[in-house]
Amino acid sequence: MRRLQQTHLAERWHLSPRTLEAWRFQGKGPHYMKIGGRIVYRLEDIEAYEAAHLHQNTGGPCGPPEGEG
Repeated sequence: MRRLQQTHLAERWHLSPRTLEAWRFQGKGPHYMKIGGRIVYRLEDIEAYEAAHLHQNTGGPCGPPEGEG
């Protein structure tokens, strides 16, 4: 299982690590694990969060592919 530290996820998303800290406090963002006082994010949770926030246009999230749904 591949995991990213907070600083690596912040770099991936071009965010401040403090933003991720605020999101955790607010209950936002991807699921995370706290192991020995250290915060880590599983890559599968990061990718699921990214997929759930995929947009096709400014109107909202992507719908099902054409011909489906």
